Amino acid sequence: MSSFSGEILKVATFGESHGPAVGVVVEGAPAGITLERAAIQAELDRRRPGTTPLASARQEADQVEILSGVAEGRTLGSPIALLVRNTDARSKDYSALADKFRPGHADYTFWQKYGLPPQPGGGRSSGRETVGRVAAGAVARAMLEPLGVELAAYTIQVGPVKAEAIDLAFAREHPLRAADPNQAEAMVAEVMAARAAGDSVGGALELVITGAPAGLGDPVFGKLDARLGGAMFSIGAVKGVEIGDGFAVAARRGSANNDQMDAEGFLSNHSGGILGGISNGMPLVLRLAIKPTPSISQTQRTQNLAGEAVEISITGRHDPCLCGRIAPVAEAMAALVLADAWLMQKAQARSET
Repeated sequence: MSSFSGEILKVATFGESHGPAVGVVVEGAPAGITLERAAIQAELDRRRPGTTPLASARQEADQVEILSGVAEGRTLGSPIALLVRNTDARSKDYSALADKFRPGHADYTFWQKYGLPPQPGGGRSSGRETVGRVAAGAVARAMLEPLGVELAAYTIQVGPVKAEAIDLAFAREHPLRAADPNQAEAMVAEVMAARAAGDSVGGALELVITGAPAGLGDPVFGKLDARLGGAMFSIGAVKGVEIGDGFAVAARRGSANNDQMDAEGFLSNHSGGILGGISNGMPLVLRLAIKPTPSISQTQRTQNLAGEAVEISITGRHDPCLCGRIAPVAEAMAALVLADAWLMQKAQARSET
């Protein structure tokens, strides 16, 4: 299984949804970076379940343990191992599903590839795996902070309800990370209606990164947009990614889509901060389409391990909408890509001197 990412800043997540722990090993972070446990914990708290009726009721404290690579609040330059113990897994909730493929989940494809029957909670394909990503993202944020890089992901759509304005301060405090105070109540209503019907609902996030320096990214196959897109698609529930104006450019002419410049810089940002696969110093703008949570209690048709047609109804604790808890995961993945690209840029500069 591919559990590694990065070129210089290398990350390997580990653990399963219902195993004893999940976590991550981060290799390549320079020595001397300020990294407090509280900063890592703050990011984990943003994705923690059990904090709102809009999320899974699984009660995990998600308290991070720093096992190596940090001393007295600074990185040592050695591998950083971060561990979060699972304390509230309920494997019995999955006993009736042990021989059935859950629609929308990776059960069937894992069976075809690895010969593994459905794992409690989804095993490595569970959203629980993202704990390690968020912890690693906190390390990357610590590296990017001195550069002035800031990352913010927020919900711009839940079901048919779309944001018409962006209020970052509001989004940071809202359980769905809803960006528009005037549409937040309608977004919550969509989620609660889906939950009441034994269903779930999808949505969309926008991710904006400011302060990223120009020059990050490597043509031809290491383009920054390619790496950011791949990082976002590695998040299980992400089914679409736009950068800049995305699919809207298909209806334009070049005269309307080009980001012209004057003596002060760029006059627009249709490209989303990336030209030729290299950052241009403008804000990096991405939008992510998030699928509805596949675990729903409505009766659905599927197959069992014997290939027989059966019906299934999924019980247990699941998010009726994933947007709010994926926002910090998206930020973490973007931070990891940017920190790695920054280290690659520094390495290239050294090799040229």
